Amino acid sequence: MSIWTRISDALRALREGEPLSQVFERLRTPPERTVAFTIAVIALGAKLAKADGEVTRNEVATFRRIFTIPPEDEPAAARVFNLARQDVAGFDLYARKIAAMFPPRDPVLLDLMEGLFEVAMADGEFHPNEEAFLRELAEIFGLTERCFQCLRARFVGDILPDPYDVLDVSPDAPLDEIRRAYRQAVRETHPDRLVARGVPAEAIKLAEHRLRDVNRAWEDIQQSRAA
Repeated sequence: MSIWTRISDALRALREGEPLSQVFERLRTPPERTVAFTIAVIALGAKLAKADGEVTRNEVATFRRIFTIPPEDEPAAARVFNLARQDVAGFDLYARKIAAMFPPRDPVLLDLMEGLFEVAMADGEFHPNEEAFLRELAEIFGLTERCFQCLRARFVGDILPDPYDVLDVSPDAPLDEIRRAYRQAVRETHPDRLVARGVPAEAIKLAEHRLRDVNRAWEDIQQSRAA
């Protein structure tokens, strides 16, 4: 069964009056956990896209870039996205339902935040309403201020990300410790790891941006330590 068919079934249950808590309870375990992640990206992404007042073609295109959608599933995926973007109310309640499905600061919540930053920057601007939306979401997901600022620096680009923040290590840490953190970050970004923690295969492109930044951070630290 296609992931989009399972998503449509879940949304249909919501439309027919099944309580949100019951729908999400059924989506807590694999393979339905991947459905929950995808619904989160669609619904929160659509709500974020509306935060600055309109949904642009670039934002829709970014969603299509993040997700590799088989041609036969495109009509279903389009219906899901269009349904989600019609309503921008209550994103915080929805986000708390998503956060409750995972342990605090679970890597999948970071995956989701990265996808939403991609959507926010699709039009080339970072609107104050988008920043407020994402900051509140990060708080709901239990992410630290340091983590949020690192994400902001990586995706918005108005300031350079601190390489130590990217690898989540202290600037005073020994190089061997930083190397271990770098290798762990690379392992965590491997597609198999993402699938194992509930990120659907359609969303593996979310890891590309992170891996690029992880590699760059390690290179920058090596160069600075060698100087």
